[in-house]
Amino acid sequence: MKASVKYKVIYRHREKYSISEMCRFFSVSRSGYYDYVRRMDVPAKDLPLAEKIRECQTECRNTYGYRRVHIWLERNGTHCNPKTVLRVMNKYNLLSVIRRRRYVKYGEALHRYPNLLNRDFTAERPNQKWVTDISYIRTGQGFLYLSVIRDLYDNSIVAYKTSSEQNINLVLNTIKAAKRTEKVTAELQLHSDQGAQYASHAYFELTQRYGITPSMSRRGNPYDNALAENFFSILKTECIYRTKIATLTEAKKLIDEYIYFYNNQRIQTKTKLTPLELRRQYAA
Repeated sequence: MKASVKYKVIYRHREKYSISEMCRFFSVSRSGYYDYVRRMDVPAKDLPLAEKIRECQTECRNTYGYRRVHIWLERNGTHCNPKTVLRVMNKYNLLSVIRRRRYVKYGEALHRYPNLLNRDFTAERPNQKWVTDISYIRTGQGFLYLSVIRDLYDNSIVAYKTSSEQNINLVLNTIKAAKRTEKVTAELQLHSDQGAQYASHAYFELTQRYGITPSMSRRGNPYDNALAENFFSILKTECIYRTKIATLTEAKKLIDEYIYFYNNQRIQTKTKLTPLELRRQYAA
């Protein structure tokens, strides 16, 4: 047993038993015990750093790992070693929620478009490569379906729509929303999986009207659209799975709040910027 543990036991029972007798019983010195008691009133030297990390985790909804926390600290004027950040986060129980992989079984789909993306998830400018997909959120009132479009330049969510039904209108409305806010050129690729909505004639007509070039994952290759799936994994781990959602309205509110946080406040470890900070840098 460590001496500090023995001192703690002695201190806890100091009113009931003699200090000298307990020190003899635990084979520790009285001077060592009284030195321990004096040090009890001295704040831990890493407590100020822990408070800064606690502030960061409150701001980011307790979703940052130590690398993102380290970036946040530097941006806010606190400079220290990343390993120190990890140690303090462990010590004061400030770790983020652990992300767990979820595996999805993919169904049959028609292959209507070539795989132009071909797992090249890099883009040189905004609105050059988009990925899109649909996922669902379980609530007490049933499923809420979420359709998103993610820009591979900065990983921002350029548009999203929700619906209680998984149908073609959900997909079309997402594209229309993106078109209203973003500059679309003929060089824009929109990559999807082989879902029925993306293989539909209505999807083909809308992309042609907007001058968007469709791209589609190969059959049985979910990793072709990994960046769309990745966002859903982040959303569900950092937001959805942390609460029991009662209603569709509650789920919609959570999604609205999280996507705003994701685009505007969530630091990316690779760039050390939020998605929209990186996007604004390109525009400047």
